[in-house]
Amino acid sequence: MFSKKTAEQIKFETRPNRVGAKAFYNNPKYRGWIYQSVLFVFLIGFFYSIVSNTLDNMSAQGIKSGFSFLNTSAGFDVLMSLIPFDTTDSYLQIFIIGILNTILVSVIGIIFSTILGFIFGIAYFSRNWLINKIAVIYVEIFRNIPVILQVIFWYTVFNALPIARESLNLGDAVFLNVTGLYFPKLVGESGSGVVYGAIVVAILAIFAIKRWAKKRQELTGEQFPILWTSLGIFFGLPLLALLITGLPFHLDYPALKGFNFKGGISVIPELISLAIALSVYTGAFIAEAVRAGIQSVPQGQTEAARSIGLKESKIMSLIIVPQSMRVITPMLNSEYQSLVKNTTIATAIGYPELFTVFAGSALNQVGQAVEIMFMTLAIYFVINMVISLVMNHFNKRTELSAR
Repeated sequence: MFSKKTAEQIKFETRPNRVGAKAFYNNPKYRGWIYQSVLFVFLIGFFYSIVSNTLDNMSAQGIKSGFSFLNTSAGFDVLMSLIPFDTTDSYLQIFIIGILNTILVSVIGIIFSTILGFIFGIAYFSRNWLINKIAVIYVEIFRNIPVILQVIFWYTVFNALPIARESLNLGDAVFLNVTGLYFPKLVGESGSGVVYGAIVVAILAIFAIKRWAKKRQELTGEQFPILWTSLGIFFGLPLLALLITGLPFHLDYPALKGFNFKGGISVIPELISLAIALSVYTGAFIAEAVRAGIQSVPQGQTEAARSIGLKESKIMSLIIVPQSMRVITPMLNSEYQSLVKNTTIATAIGYPELFTVFAGSALNQVGQAVEIMFMTLAIYFVINMVISLVMNHFNKRTELSAR
């Protein structure tokens, strides 16, 4: 015969052991710390084993280790440097030159690819048949060709330009030939610091006005002409400073001396080719990101805006683009990081970025692959983490917030 258990009996039988329940290893908090500590010790041991074995093997093969090589003379020249450099300077100087050149081409690429991406991404929705087709053709062509081929293509185009004596010139001030692009350099004189100060003040004033205009719109619903006001301040204040200080600048024009141009600012063809290729290639992907962001905004909002008489330009700038940024921004982050990593293909044309001069030329001379590759990897990691932090901060500012 089956006997029916009471609710109290069932509760007593299923109740956990009081001693075991109070044990620290049954506490989820302490148990989590234990697991993480064990994993951390395992990872430390794993990486220590790898580093130790690598150093032992290097020592057995007679390969030097450490970073003392950074203070020795490099003994080779660099095609382009943003800081003073001589062949007697150290490998540390080469390392810094590589970082600066990488950052330079990355910044140029990010700026121009963003401009191209937004222009062609918005042009995709144009009602003009020709503009729409140009946007589609641009995206389909440049995103489907490997970027290294595009870099070599633009470099080949530059190699087909005339020599220095037969340069293409614009107003006897800008010259383009097989050795690069030359244009006048603005040289400051006494009093030029006032103008630079006016530019800084103008930028700060624009940020302050933009914040004030945003609060004003939230309180009153009225828009402030921030674009025209910003342009007026940005150009007006420096112009006023120029007039007060008596134009304390002069132009240093490039001039043909011997076999090439001297003076002014010169840009080597390797930098131009790489910047164009990266900008055009990444711009095609950004255009797709912009298109996806715009399509994520409900069509009903566009129709509602048209119904109240807003112009197409107002609809795009005030309604569609601000809302689409929450979709565009994460993809922009990925494209910017890819652009930085793609700068390493500069080694195909000899542009002296970090990978070419440090992990290439310096490594071939020194032979300390572990240290040089570690430093190179660390720099690319840091640059991309900075981009990620900036874009994540921007993403939080553009995401929708619920009341």
